[in-house]
Amino acid sequence: MNISHNTHVSFHYALEGDDGEVLDGSRDGEPLTYIHGHQQIVPGLEQALEGRQAGDRFRQAVAAEQGYGARDESRVLELEREAFSGMPGLAIGLYCQIEDEQGELRLGRVVALDTRTVKVDTNHPFAGQDLLFEVEVLAVRTATDAELAAL
Repeated sequence: MNISHNTHVSFHYALEGDDGEVLDGSRDGEPLTYIHGHQQIVPGLEQALEGRQAGDRFRQAVAAEQGYGARDESRVLELEREAFSGMPGLAIGLYCQIEDEQGELRLGRVVALDTRTVKVDTNHPFAGQDLLFEVEVLAVRTATDAELAAL
């Protein structure tokens, strides 16, 4: 069966940054699964999987715009340090959840701090990077009604 809209897909992947460093992957754990055509993975990879079948192996370059998007400097927020008063161990590189103006939780990484302010970058860690995926398709089947209803 070929990968198409509403198929359940299981695959292993390794994700490399533009410098060749492996950034993420599933080879040492459980494969990634998703329902094709529902924007559950980055667009460039979903497009590359279209029409593939179990057993296919391939490498796919994905431009930043079709991956995690361009970096958006407006997503680097400068917040009052007192908002972090209940957070022990506040340091550069620490990941934290912050609430945006709409009340949505966003994951961010502390990129700078001083006695008055904390800068938190809420861009995806891979935003702005061209990526290279190494993929092995393990299984493809029609998604169940329950899987589709859960989307």
